[in-house]
Amino acid sequence: MANLFKNKTILITGGTGSFGSNFVKYLLKNSQAKKIIVLSRDELKQSKMKEEIKDERLRLFIGDIRDLQRLQRAFTGVDIVVHAAALKQIPLIEYNPMEAIKTNIMGTANVINAAIDNNVEKVLLISSDKAVNPINLYGATKLCAEKIFIQANSYAAGKKTKFSCVRYGNVIGSRGSVVPLFLKQKEKGVLSITDKRMTRFWLTLEQGVKFVSNCKNRMRGGEIFIPKLPSTKIVDLAKVIAPKAKIETIGIRPGEKLHEILLSPEETAHSKEFDKYFVIETEFLFWGGKYPKGGKSVPDDFKYSSDTNKHWLTEEELKKIIDNI
Repeated sequence: MANLFKNKTILITGGTGSFGSNFVKYLLKNSQAKKIIVLSRDELKQSKMKEEIKDERLRLFIGDIRDLQRLQRAFTGVDIVVHAAALKQIPLIEYNPMEAIKTNIMGTANVINAAIDNNVEKVLLISSDKAVNPINLYGATKLCAEKIFIQANSYAAGKKTKFSCVRYGNVIGSRGSVVPLFLKQKEKGVLSITDKRMTRFWLTLEQGVKFVSNCKNRMRGGEIFIPKLPSTKIVDLAKVIAPKAKIETIGIRPGEKLHEILLSPEETAHSKEFDKYFVIETEFLFWGGKYPKGGKSVPDDFKYSSDTNKHWLTEEELKKIIDNI
């Protein structure tokens, strides 16, 4: 890990979010990065980060990915960009669709242009399971972000800039996840779940941060990296958090899926499986070259879904994860 980012300048868009802030702390603690730049719109969170983190390598840039000129300035001298900034709240996005398009799609296009113009080495997009067969606008914007990010390698052909994506599901304990909600509802003795059949993939913030760090080293440009994750039933999670609480079923919410899919059958024809992750290779290698050998082919009818997953968290594993949040 120490050598992956040695003497590199790293910029994280959305760096004050759940993933971004943990990624910053992880890099400062475990890498020999030269400089770590946080770019986000939230001056309050940046102020709190400055108070909490006393490290001269940290730089805080107030800015919006919608602002290409600001990105051009922020990306100057940057070696690696991790693009985590996005509007993510599904109901608000449905009510404000153009704002989500401006940030999640057009803002991503700005990240691409600024990275190419500044000759950034590697750029990773943090995507979502909701980009697979999307049923809400958030998922649709993340699908578009993936598509333009992958094909940005065509625009960068002849330069050193490479673009790839990381796609994963729920992060335990992150803002907006069900765990903080259950912990709050536990005090009243009643936990609300949308459907007792519901399943989800789960990973911790630390696991997500480590996976993204490792993908930086593996990427050649144009891949979508998917970690192999354990699944859990939401009802089992509720019972572990509050075993004595009453469970109330409130019905599935608009724009919500019963199960998560990280790899669809339509993507398996150009996917490879490794010990701890999957890689989706682009079908349109417009910029030439080829991917390195390795991994094994994925069956045509395979679907990496949280309900048919082979790896499930035990009650003991869930308890251990919850205790460490």
